[in-house]
Amino acid sequence: QVQTVETGGGLVQAGESLRLSCAASGTIFSMTAMGWYRQAPGKQRELVATMSGTGSTHYAGSVKGRFIISGDNAKNTVYLQMNSLKPDDTAVYYCNVQGLGMGLNPFDSWGQGTQVTVSS
Repeated sequence: QVQTVETGGGLVQAGESLRLSCAASGTIFSMTAMGWYRQAPGKQRELVATMSGTGSTHYAGSVKGRFIISGDNAKNTVYLQMNSLKPDDTAVYYCNVQGLGMGLNPFDSWGQGTQVTVSS
């Protein structure tokens, strides 16, 4: 069973930066897709950024040019560098990792979420 744990959330002021980390543990043969999502109070969970196993990335329009998703396959870790943060970025951020695990069986793992709060 693959588990993912997010770290790095916190309270920052508008304009500042944060870096979130997502570590996947367990038997992992390969990670084929990684993504960050967020959910603000009273809103649905939305995609923030994704990265394929080959390194191609996709960003939501609201974060494009400010956020950067990256990964370290050797450490089974995904990062989200968030720059020029805005109060609208306040949300719980979730990591999702998909890939092949034990016995080459596919897995789809979500973290528990980490709170990011941006004050104005």
